Amino acid sequence: MATSTKLERLRRHWDRHARTYDRQMGFMDRKLFGDTRQWLCRQAQGEVLEVAIGTGLNLDWYPPDEVRLTGVDLSPVMLDHARRRAAATGREVTLSTGNAQRLEFADGLFDTVVCTFSLCAVPDDREVVTEIKRVLRPGGRLLLADHVVSTAWPVRVLQRALELVTIPVGGENFRRRPIQHVQAAGFVIEQHARFKLGIVERLVARKPAS
Repeated sequence: MATSTKLERLRRHWDRHARTYDRQMGFMDRKLFGDTRQWLCRQAQGEVLEVAIGTGLNLDWYPPDEVRLTGVDLSPVMLDHARRRAAATGREVTLSTGNAQRLEFADGLFDTVVCTFSLCAVPDDREVVTEIKRVLRPGGRLLLADHVVSTAWPVRVLQRALELVTIPVGGENFRRRPIQHVQAAGFVIEQHARFKLGIVERLVARKPAS
């Protein structure tokens, strides 16, 4: 399938699911992800880009006076929800549609890039990490979290079975490890945690200053 066709299919998928997304993710936050959104977003500083901002579930957790926030997402309908959430909370954020694998921003523009529970659902997570590194300034930080392949083999078997359905339907992967791409790209891991049978992984990584 051509890349443009695949992206359009994913866009339609997330447009359809925008209305129920918050309820689904709220359940996952309570049962699996814990305080991960707060833990990451409270460390954001300066010019901040959130990749795959979705409906804006992270908006409440950014420091109110320390960030200038930009968000990008593939789904226009998801972004409509994010705009309403931003307006309701008084959060100023610049939102635009875009492809995380080809970010339309200049090199070295951002101090921080945030990406939560999204690399599981892009066609090529390695390309996204490469783009994140490009748009970060030297010394900038990546705040990343996702659900990943479990450390427990019975769960890995279940994840593999789920992917037989979730990948064709919505591009959802359960057995990725984005940290591998982050390390391969030359980032320095500063903080790292993995929990819930290894299913949830979160990290803070810095782009080398030179």
